[in-house]
Amino acid sequence: MIKHITVIGSGVMGRGIAYVAAVGGFKTTLVDISEKALESAKTEINAIFEKGVKRNKLSEEAANKGMERMSYSSDLEGTVSNSDMVIEAVPENIDIKRNVFETIDQHAPEHCYFATNTSTMSPTEIASFTNRPGKVIAMHFFNPVHKMPLIEIIKGLDTAEDTVTVANEVAVKMGKETVTVNEFPGFVTSRISALVGNEAFYMLQEGVGSPEEIDKAIKLGLNYPMGPFELGDLVGLDTRLNNLKYLHETLGEKYRPCPLLVKYVKAGRIGRKAGVGVYDYREQGGSDNA
Repeated sequence: MIKHITVIGSGVMGRGIAYVAAVGGFKTTLVDISEKALESAKTEINAIFEKGVKRNKLSEEAANKGMERMSYSSDLEGTVSNSDMVIEAVPENIDIKRNVFETIDQHAPEHCYFATNTSTMSPTEIASFTNRPGKVIAMHFFNPVHKMPLIEIIKGLDTAEDTVTVANEVAVKMGKETVTVNEFPGFVTSRISALVGNEAFYMLQEGVGSPEEIDKAIKLGLNYPMGPFELGDLVGLDTRLNNLKYLHETLGEKYRPCPLLVKYVKAGRIGRKAGVGVYDYREQGGSDNA
């Protein structure tokens, strides 16, 4: 039975995963090497709890219990030694992920399950960094985690059926719907999302329309909840570019990153987290994702 979940990485995705884990009834520890990042995550998570109460999405009692289940730590080894499941949410860099999984494999108890929040990378390769490939799986959450209803669950070559069952049970307790698919680069959602986002940049480069007009067309014409540029800025254009590079390497020419997207990333215009991406957020005073 999963009682204690450790989430590694206190960025946008990590803090969102920690929040839904705590709301779902799990004792939850958010781990990061940066104390400053942890303080920022704690402030944001508490704000989401408070807004949930104000908007009648959570009772005050549920919010208080959720906050009581949350803890924050920079001690990775000590935290995972008492965990039943570890969910990794570090940047999409295979060397960083290798270091994390090799470390947690040494310190986590034998019964502990490992999940990676990767949106494109191979859970089979990530599992190879451990001595327990049967207990490794991908759980792809979507941003903002507390709003998006889906978790994409991806089985690696050696993932045991018990691990698939546990991942689905944890997702349901977090209040999520799931789809379970076999591993292939980009899975389901990332392949489609990357194509749409990349094509939007090609249209912008070609002068087809402004970002506002392209986003509006996609939202109202195709019933997407967010336009491709709005979504790219939210996820991070650097993250989108890294995903496209990986998909280009593994799936071929149709995923070649648009030169304009590359230019935006080189300019540091990577989205909301930088204050400016396709759109400028510097005078908005931050975003409201609750």
